[in-house]
Amino acid sequence: MVRSRTRARSSRRRVATSVSKPRGVLHPRVQQVGPEHFGIVCFDCAKVRSKFLLADFYGRLLIAPTPVAHTRPALEAAVAQVRAAFAEHQLRDGLVAIERTGRYHRVVQRTFAAAGWETRILHPFVTKQYRQPVDPGNKTDDADLAAIHRATVTGCALLEATRDEAWTTLQLLVRHRRDLVRKGAALNCQIRDHLEAAVPGYAACFDELWESAIPWHLLRHYPGARPLYGAGVASLCQSLRQAGIRHQQRTVQRVVDWAAQAAPGDIAAGQHLRIALALYDDRLRKNQGIQAAERELAGRLAPTPYVLLLSFPGVNVVSAADFGGEAGPIEHYTNAKSITGRAGLRPCRYQSDAVDRADGPLVRNGNRALRAAILGIADNLIACNHHFQALATRWAAQGKDPRHSRVKVGLRFCRIAFQMVAGRQVFRHPCIQGRHSILDKLTAFHRDHGTAMPDVLRDLQAAVGQLPRPAYAAEAKPLAEELARIQQGRRRGPQLLGDLLPTVLARLGVGVVQSSESGE
Repeated sequence: MVRSRTRARSSRRRVATSVSKPRGVLHPRVQQVGPEHFGIVCFDCAKVRSKFLLADFYGRLLIAPTPVAHTRPALEAAVAQVRAAFAEHQLRDGLVAIERTGRYHRVVQRTFAAAGWETRILHPFVTKQYRQPVDPGNKTDDADLAAIHRATVTGCALLEATRDEAWTTLQLLVRHRRDLVRKGAALNCQIRDHLEAAVPGYAACFDELWESAIPWHLLRHYPGARPLYGAGVASLCQSLRQAGIRHQQRTVQRVVDWAAQAAPGDIAAGQHLRIALALYDDRLRKNQGIQAAERELAGRLAPTPYVLLLSFPGVNVVSAADFGGEAGPIEHYTNAKSITGRAGLRPCRYQSDAVDRADGPLVRNGNRALRAAILGIADNLIACNHHFQALATRWAAQGKDPRHSRVKVGLRFCRIAFQMVAGRQVFRHPCIQGRHSILDKLTAFHRDHGTAMPDVLRDLQAAVGQLPRPAYAAEAKPLAEELARIQQGRRRGPQLLGDLLPTVLARLGVGVVQSSESGE
């Protein structure tokens, strides 16, 4: 039986050449200079100070455990002390191993990296595992430093990929927006709880409680069921008209009907209502922060190759930025499995002799923020992408767990996304049949967020720079149609978009843009 080349390629498994982790291997360097000439600087970090030691590869102590404050003069003195020890003991090569401790280890890492030292990061769990066999009853800084040295020798201190300011800013924006969304969701629950205590059943009068300004305006001016019923439909409608709030009389009539038979509120109902309105104001501020963060996210996404993911039906600007911010530069990954492996999208395995259980739950370690971004996109694809909808439906008919479907879709998305982003191409795949226009989707996003037109033009031009040239014609078609609708007067509302579309079309090099006559 002859297997296809694709099947044969996928069946190969990479053979491990070392028991150490790939980013932790240091033995070739040790062999080159000799173990007695290879120095390891170990740092156990805390909030305001750290403790460090220097030993060679064999563990011979060259600098005893020494505390150092997290100030510039103290850290520079520590660097000078280590340099002097390297020269005194004829150490020809070495590295700095730092135990990860929240953000406090970053000060030490930046200082030694700026001084030209190779810095590696060690997980606290690794330190614990290497400390307990030697000194199981004690947990001291000196015992931790010795454990850090033993873990580094075995290849557990790992190199971190460097990230520039642009990618770090994108990641911080993604996480800030996610934090605002979570806080806004918590506020929704609190507001509903206080509303139910103050005016039971009032929230059920509105189909869109959070999107409409009507319920909150009425509560501010008529705080309670009795004031609402006493005002009547005409007065309530007049108040809404004076405030410039669009409404329908049947909605106001529903409120008055509720007020006629509303149950009494809880004890201190007035205070509950004041708290609910104050929390709603806080929610509005958070929504404004979310809108501003999303506009900035679009600006940060456009100059990166991750903007190509917008051609993927079911992936929007926010989810593409979420995935790109957590994944980082695509150059850090050799293949799609590197992305899913970092995210921990693989089952646990237990194997001993003939027993091999490779279908356990997902591993607990991994970058959980990246995993959440991938699984969030998987949910969107199952809901909005016809290809993955059909797959999920078929798997459900086979009795598969819904979590199985999410992970499978996430794995397939990562394989496709890697080909698109790393290859700088609009990938051909059954799930992208009838693909979306990247520039059109970006324009619609900015239109919904009320972005200033100069910023829209900047983002569109940056996105054009990431497009492969064969995709120019497909991207220009919906923009040219939109421009034609604007010029023919078929589109209502602000027409500022018509001022920037010719510039974008000229950048794409599709069609002829008629310049204005000089008048001579």
